[in-house]
Amino acid sequence: MRVLVAEDHATLAGRITQGLRQAGMAADAVHDGAAALGAAAQTAYDVIVLDRDLPAVHGDRVCRTLAGSGPRILMLTAAAGVDDRVDGLELGADDYLPKPFAFAELVARVRALARRAPSAPPVLRRGDLAVDLARHRASRGSRPLSLTRKEFGILEMVLAADGAVVSAEELLEHVWDAHADPFSNIVSVTMARLRRKLGDPPLIETVVGKGYRM
Repeated sequence: MRVLVAEDHATLAGRITQGLRQAGMAADAVHDGAAALGAAAQTAYDVIVLDRDLPAVHGDRVCRTLAGSGPRILMLTAAAGVDDRVDGLELGADDYLPKPFAFAELVARVRALARRAPSAPPVLRRGDLAVDLARHRASRGSRPLSLTRKEFGILEMVLAADGAVVSAEELLEHVWDAHADPFSNIVSVTMARLRRKLGDPPLIETVVGKGYRM
């Protein structure tokens, strides 16, 4: 899952981003509305955590621009009144969380928003492989799989593609974050570890020059 945090308070943005990464998500941070629009134009984010009071381009305008374009939007604001929440939702936000907030609730809401897409059922299956997105667990037959966050992210993407090829570039974009080196072999190395854990018979095929598929 790839998340963009748009928050002008740099310390808070850093804490949210780090916490989301520890929760198994790939997260980037920007500090104004113009940067948020630019990042969303370049990267297919699953969820955007959007501070309402952003400089450069106000969060309301960012929300109106991005609503319905693909990513789910969780709006953050210090204004916690009912009218403020209604305004935020009417701008096109999918959810609204007032500050201060409990971080566990933020993570739960981000995960819930990511699961809203009809193409992403809570449990993905392929033969004897089952991937529970809500609980972040995977198993093959009766054997639970001990996967790292990146291994789980790769497995989720390839499985959700339902037989279509997923390129290494797509995996790097969605499973890692903006700090990942696009010229490294990190995807192939992580894929090799994942395949060993999945065991035989092999489940993930390499399509030479194109990527990977189930």
